[in-house]
Amino acid sequence: MLEKKTLTQLGVPSRRAVLRGTVGAAAAAALGGATIKGASAAERGSSRTQMPIGGTSATLLQDLTGPDLTSRFDAPFTDLGIPVRCADGSMLFIGGDTYAGTDVLQGRWSCPVGLRSSSRVIDELAIDSCVGGDRVRQLVDEPHTPVPGTNPTTAIPTDVFRVGDTLYMHLMRGPIYQAHHTDFWKSDDNGETWQFLCKWDDVGQYKGAFQQKTYAVADNGTAYVLSTRFDRGQDSDLLLHRVALDRLGDPSAYEPWGFDENDSGWAWGHEPTSVAKPRHWGEICFRAMDGKYAFTFFDDSAARIALQIIPVPEGDLYATPEQPLLFGAPFDHGSFLRNLYGGFIVPGSTFDDFHIIASQWVGHPEANTPDEYHFMHYRIDGISNSHP
Repeated sequence: MLEKKTLTQLGVPSRRAVLRGTVGAAAAAALGGATIKGASAAERGSSRTQMPIGGTSATLLQDLTGPDLTSRFDAPFTDLGIPVRCADGSMLFIGGDTYAGTDVLQGRWSCPVGLRSSSRVIDELAIDSCVGGDRVRQLVDEPHTPVPGTNPTTAIPTDVFRVGDTLYMHLMRGPIYQAHHTDFWKSDDNGETWQFLCKWDDVGQYKGAFQQKTYAVADNGTAYVLSTRFDRGQDSDLLLHRVALDRLGDPSAYEPWGFDENDSGWAWGHEPTSVAKPRHWGEICFRAMDGKYAFTFFDDSAARIALQIIPVPEGDLYATPEQPLLFGAPFDHGSFLRNLYGGFIVPGSTFDDFHIIASQWVGHPEANTPDEYHFMHYRIDGISNSHP
């Protein structure tokens, strides 16, 4: 059991300082520009600035975790809550670092974990069970090995999705923001047990931009994979790969999308090129939806969660307007949320009925009260789907 005192003795800095979302400006100019036919990534990024679309509004439907809601599952403090609709109809939320004590970093530490809602109605999700029976258990083996001078190791989930009756989960392994490998798992029993598929050891390839992955499952037998570096304190490229659904667990089957001015411009099989202007990417989520593709992300430098809609996976994110969904602010109200992050799309969403899971970590050391460290369910209204 790792308590705060133990972590301090190990010389571990507070995870609050590195994990929490930054409170910042309510809106920022989107990083993009007009499409240039045949343009390289650099030319795309240097064209005129595209301002974000306004008009969205957020409604908090419910907190999903917290001491009053999920302590009975030994999960009073958890985050992320990546949602996936299981074959049995339940909604499984995959949580990140989860603590069973009286505050964050206290009590039994588990990661990743699974919390479940039996509701089939997207507006009425509530946690009523967990993977593990009476209390959450780690979905995979993770010893949380102490690393002197930094945080202990952990297993942060970046995406969970379903193909047929099988769930797939991608994890980043190592100290927070210092992944030493990533790995990939599957479950054929609605997330109760998980089997290892493969891992990527070279987390430094592409300047680290293949660490954090999210998968959009298309109806053509292919998954399209966006990826970034797992360190929101540094600029990172955003890369695109594709992989056949029957080869998801084969790292050699991931084909990159890139620009080569000497060989037909943008094409599959080229060295991967950033499909968006580099920035401080936080959590990312890519999904096929309503005949198009939805990409949500947490932008740490602007302290907001935003959405882009593209017609095809290879769509131009440089030129695509960004629609802000939630803004960092010193208060919680409507579309404003203190120390926000996350932004995972809830299965069953449409552009007319759009739902996301957001996380929040707010410390109260001066009041000597527990941190607010939980995930919650928002509905977003006013999304524009008219942009190509």
